[in-house]
Amino acid sequence: MTFASASAVTVTLLLVGVFFMLMMNLNHIAKLIENDVEIRVHVDAAATADDRKAMKEKLDAIKQVDTVTFSSKDKELKDLINSMGDEGQAFEPFEQQNPLNDVFVVKTKEPTDVAKVAKQIEKYPYAAKVQYGQDQVEKLFKVLKVARNIGVVLILGLLFTAMFLISNTIKITIVARREEIEIMRLVGATNSFIRWPFFIEGLFLGVLGSIVPIAVIIGVYSVLYNEVQPKFDGFFELLPAFPFVLQVSLLLLVIGGLIGMWGSTLSIRKFLRK
Repeated sequence: MTFASASAVTVTLLLVGVFFMLMMNLNHIAKLIENDVEIRVHVDAAATADDRKAMKEKLDAIKQVDTVTFSSKDKELKDLINSMGDEGQAFEPFEQQNPLNDVFVVKTKEPTDVAKVAKQIEKYPYAAKVQYGQDQVEKLFKVLKVARNIGVVLILGLLFTAMFLISNTIKITIVARREEIEIMRLVGATNSFIRWPFFIEGLFLGVLGSIVPIAVIIGVYSVLYNEVQPKFDGFFELLPAFPFVLQVSLLLLVIGGLIGMWGSTLSIRKFLRK
């Protein structure tokens, strides 16, 4: 029965750990995507140096704005040429007479403020065009919000399932030892005296059952990060293996111990009420 209880903890915590690891990385990737969202304010070609300076001061004054970076039209053209590789050479003749505009790159403190700030900037003088990918950004934020909410619900569901399975398995262990509990009561043992050994045993079972999930997660995630991440560099970025796996390991250790103690306490209460 001890093996059955520890196995139930192991299987359940392994599922919780894997799913928690996935959700934390999804949330990390989502934050990186959100932080990449920026507002590009194209300055009217008629604007003078003083006009550009005044515009930057107004942009800096917006309370939702985090940083404002100026990008000259020459830099914009060079970035365009470099981004297109060999095909970018076709734009090199425009270096003599650059048709692009100077640009202010604006980043907000909160990604969700992008649309609000962009609409405010559109009203500024010499703001020829304001770009932030309106439709794509709004859809992106909605998708990320739904994904996070679903992740939270699933993790909570897994935790409640873990509590149910583990507590019931421990309950079976205690039922198998009901005669031992009855004998202890008959010889005058108090409820606290009877409860503490099972309380400690539940803690031990929870910690014992978390060892395998911790080892699996440390091993698998370290391999994923060291071997797989470099191949997808530039597409997405996983959380660094350390200290992430240590944080997940500590979390599983605590969850296992708490659920083990909770299951034992809940299960033995039935016998102590008789």
